[in-house]
Formats: sequence, structure tokens, C-alpha cells
Amino acid sequence: MDLGITGKWAIVCASSKGLGFGCASALAEAGVNLIINGRDKAFLSKAGEYLESQHNVKIYQIQGDVTTEACQDNLLRACPRPDILITNAAGPKAGLWKDWDREDFIDALDSNMLTPITLMKKVLPGMIKREWGRIVNITSQSVKAPIPVLGLSNSARAGLTGYVAGTSRQVAQYGVTINNLLPGIHATDRSDYLDNETAKVEGISVAEVTAKRKLSIPAHRYGTIEEFGSICAFLCSKQAGYIVGQNILTDGGAVNATL
Repeated sequence: MDLGITGKWAIVCASSKGLGFGCASALAEAGVNLIINGRDKAFLSKAGEYLESQHNVKIYQIQGDVTTEACQDNLLRACPRPDILITNAAGPKAGLWKDWDREDFIDALDSNMLTPITLMKKVLPGMIKREWGRIVNITSQSVKAPIPVLGLSNSARAGLTGYVAGTSRQVAQYGVTINNLLPGIHATDRSDYLDNETAKVEGISVAEVTAKRKLSIPAHRYGTIEEFGSICAFLCSKQAGYIVGQNILTDGGAVNATL
């Protein structure tokens, strides 16, 4: 399917690996020029070289932590008129209710709620003026079904979801859509971290945790970044112009809900 976005420009945050890289790769395959981002120079260079070798698009690399004002400014200097914005940032640490203090919550809110909101506010005026834009926020299945050990993530991402619910409906009339992608467990560094943390708490091996978690998912496996990226690219397509303010699960059926 021709997604109708060849030649457009996208900023893809935290895209040197994992789900962000999956989104960047799918967009590049669709002909989108990219600003990719990551904190680690080696991973970012490797991602940029791979994308350039596989796709005939322009790729610019911005190293830095997307939660900082300096990095955000650098992203927008590299691409002052983005057609597409994919927000993404590392999830907060796992733990129990007694493990988190005020600073932990502030850090989580800054990373997983305020950073996406700040970036959206920066790019929306231009998208509205040009009467076209696509924004996809990578959040979590915890928005639909809170995960006890991820209370920081549950809180911050719920706040972002509420913001998007209202804002997306204010800008849709201008041809700008905002939607959220809610990943379940995918084969990434994040799933490795969570499996390791669970193994420590339960006193079993990481392999046992992984096997048990896969069995708890109706698909009986972890998702791939390629699958995730393809869904993101579709939400950025010309065909997705009537999808507004939605929270789309990509979790292999893990969240057991009718709606």
C-alpha cells in the first residue's frame, strides 16, 4: 500500500533502537525523510547508517536526551517544519508503591508526559498552518490495564492520554491527527529489563520469567519492532486521516477487554 507520505519529514524521538527504531525504519521504507535521535552516539550512528543503506531518504542524527530542552531545540533546528512527530522516551524504573518518592514521580512525568506535550505544542502551530500533520505518541498498554510494578509509568502515561484526548479533537479540523500507540511486551531492551527485575523479585531465572510471560499473552510470543513500526507508519499515512485521539493496543491480546 502506498501510504502517501513520500518526501515528508518526520522527527522520531528515541529512535536509535527498540520501538522508536522500528517506527523510523517503517517510515523510511514509506519514503519519509527522518530526524532520528538517541542518547548513545554508537547506537545512533549504527541506526543512521543502516537506514541510509536500506532506504533512499535523507537521515539526520541528533544525539541527546529528548527530555532536555537543549535536545528538543536541536531536533527542531534540524527540522523546523516536521510533517510527522513520533514521541518516545525511556520508561521509568519498576518497583512497588513504597519505592517511589516525589522526585521519582516528577522525573516520570517529565519524561513520559511533559516531554511529549512540549514537543506537540512546538510542532502543532506549523502543522495547523499547513493543514496537515501526524503525531503518534508511544505510550504503554498500562494506560488500558495498569501494571502494579510500573506505577510511575501508569501515572505519567495516563496524564498524557488525557491531554491527547482533548487536544486531538481540537486540531483534527485542520487535517492534523494525534493518536497513541500502546505497546505490550515487545522484544526490546525494555522487555529484557522488566524480565530481569521480575526474576529478582520472584527468585526465579530470567528464562522462566520470559517463558511464563509469553504464555500469559494470547499470541504466546513477544511482539517485534517491525510489526510495531508498520502500525505507526499507517497512523502517519494519508489513509489514516479519520483516526483521531485513539489509543491503539499492540499487545498480542494481553489486555483482556471488550472495548
